[in-house]
Amino acid sequence: MPTCPLFLLSTIMTRFAKALFIVSLVILGFSHALAKSKTDICIMTYNIRLSADDGVNKWTNRSADNIKMLEYYSPDLIGMQEVRPDQLADLDANLSSYGHVGAGRDDGKNEGEHCPIFYKKNRFVLIKSGNFALSENPNVYGVKGWDASYPRIATWAILKDRKTGKKIAYFNTHLDNDGVTARREGIKLVLERAKQIAPKLPLLISGDFNCTDATAPFDILNAAGLKSIYQLSPIVYGPKFSYHDYGRAKPEELELLDYVFVSKAFDVKRCRVIQDKPEGHYLSDHYPVIAQIQY
Repeated sequence: MPTCPLFLLSTIMTRFAKALFIVSLVILGFSHALAKSKTDICIMTYNIRLSADDGVNKWTNRSADNIKMLEYYSPDLIGMQEVRPDQLADLDANLSSYGHVGAGRDDGKNEGEHCPIFYKKNRFVLIKSGNFALSENPNVYGVKGWDASYPRIATWAILKDRKTGKKIAYFNTHLDNDGVTARREGIKLVLERAKQIAPKLPLLISGDFNCTDATAPFDILNAAGLKSIYQLSPIVYGPKFSYHDYGRAKPEELELLDYVFVSKAFDVKRCRVIQDKPEGHYLSDHYPVIAQIQY
């Protein structure tokens, strides 16, 4: 008996619907798994030491080796401190795989030290960025805030991860070397701006904090739900200090001043202080600090 064409068509449509349903479930499951999967970010904080009359350690002697070091470790994100305009020009000319944002602390444009954020262009898309002074008047640059010895600045960026489509907020700064109040109020200001600019995004804060743990800036950050990479990392390698004054610091003067703080969205897998030294000079008077994090 011949098969009814309508019955045959109905059977085909039923099978197609089932197949389509199964494919939809697979796609949905894959998308859900992708959304839940974590991805690695390599982040570095590094005070490169401004270009000054440092004898054998002057910037013109150090610049090429700094470029090589950064290319070797190839972090996805770098927060730098003490970057003068001439140094920024050298970094920009030689680190072609990176984009960067930042401004000079003296005028909010190009003059004075920068705290730039460098990001791998093949990994992140810059959504927006900005800067503010660490003082009672954050929109006025070149002013010493509170009891600070120098004007200070913070730079921030909202970045979209090309791998996941997720956005993160990254703030980078350099707290004052003398002012206890300036360090405390400065980090409060960074947190306030982070809440205003990116209240719901995963947050990273890096910098030369010019203080060690068990001080007010650390208590303030911890109270806000951020932890340092040293607090969270199961693997910590390298010396227990980052500042060394070109190898001249006495043992009691060796301090860990350079940190990355992460919000609860991040896991820290490992971190280290990079104690590399080229022949004939140091890379900086601080060692770079690098970490592998996930979110």
